[in-house]
Amino acid sequence: MEAIAVFSDADKDSLAVKLANHAVHIGPSHAAKSYLITERILQAAQDTGSDAIHPGYGFLSENARFAQQVEDAGLVFIGPAASVISMMGDKARARETAQRAGVPTVPGSDGVVRDLSEARDVAARIGFPVMIKAAAGGGGRGIRVANNPQELDTELPKAQREAEAAFGDGGVYLERFIARARHIEVQILGDGQRAIHLFERECSLQRRRQKIMEEAPSPSITSEVRYKLCDSAARLAQSVGYRSAGTLEYLYDDAREEFYFIEMNTRIQVEHPVTEAITGIDLVRETIRIADGEPLRFKQGDVAMRGCAIECRINAEDPFLDFRPSPGRIEQLVWPTGPGVRVDSHLYAGYQIPPFYDSLLAKVIVHDEDRPSAIERGLRALHELTITGVKTTTPLHLALLRDPAVRFGDFHTNFLEKWVSDWSAEASTAAPQEDAKNATAQPAEVTK
Repeated sequence: MEAIAVFSDADKDSLAVKLANHAVHIGPSHAAKSYLITERILQAAQDTGSDAIHPGYGFLSENARFAQQVEDAGLVFIGPAASVISMMGDKARARETAQRAGVPTVPGSDGVVRDLSEARDVAARIGFPVMIKAAAGGGGRGIRVANNPQELDTELPKAQREAEAAFGDGGVYLERFIARARHIEVQILGDGQRAIHLFERECSLQRRRQKIMEEAPSPSITSEVRYKLCDSAARLAQSVGYRSAGTLEYLYDDAREEFYFIEMNTRIQVEHPVTEAITGIDLVRETIRIADGEPLRFKQGDVAMRGCAIECRINAEDPFLDFRPSPGRIEQLVWPTGPGVRVDSHLYAGYQIPPFYDSLLAKVIVHDEDRPSAIERGLRALHELTITGVKTTTPLHLALLRDPAVRFGDFHTNFLEKWVSDWSAEASTAAPQEDAKNATAQPAEVTK
């Protein structure tokens, strides 16, 4: 197979374009004038004689209209059917589908709330605090928390406006807010007839509802809970005839050992490498095989879990200055190497990071026989990582992997917000340390 990349002005020098067999320019730097114009992508596919389109994990990856356009153009969409994206990509409809399949959901509204009066009735039934969530949302946008009726009156219209601006759909629904919840997601693969799970990922270390660090498996659940959780995900995926890779996200209540389905991502996830590490299954390859009409090559009993994997998202942000974006030119670049270390990135020395898109620079993934070993391997890999010319979040990850609570697995979805605030305050008042002085926390013998 040949890979054909489409690119905007900002990405003309990107590594993806350099490595592709062919590349097609589709417009200016702003996504609304390039990557989000479906007609240009379809035209590029037709002009180059392409057979299929892989949407990646951003922009149009969960756009049912685009998936249908691809199919209507006689091309293969490497992902689920447009009808399934519509069903499971809409959070409110996905909740209803899960309930019909017997999968537990967080107590909340039955779909989108029509107005403030209905929202008040739902909140009175499920109890405060409540979470207001965009039905067509993702990436932590369109989410607000109301602790009482007065806050609900204020926050609901704000959430609706934010949802309309971000997704073109102002629909919102309500869920009970679980203060000390874990965010656990289950990776599934389906071929339209049968679905299996590839175990779970722990994604509770989040800042402003954006994931910072992920690992597989979760350190917080028992084998019994794991079986029930993952089985429910596979059953739900199979009940909708899911085809391709997908992720079902859950909230897990540590105290009650109960899990609740919250939404499905009908695409490959940024953190899919940790699942690949513990199962040895190339998820992207399998999605291409499935899109090409092949049945699932694995039965559930074929999927085994080995060791622990951790992914650190390295962003072009300054963690010591409230995560201020740090675009610029990469001056020096050295990737960590050795057994159990993987790096996914588009960087190279001399590359100019554009200010138009997500700040993610690289994913550093480590795998070892158990969680303590994986943490130590992660520390070693991050110390070897060298990126100069921009600020990065590497010091944050080093500090997290050293933190006793993180090492013990004692955290939840609200843990990182306070942790970052305390850590930044300590770093700003303490004497300069090696990690704080350098954008990438290089080893002392390198920086001296």
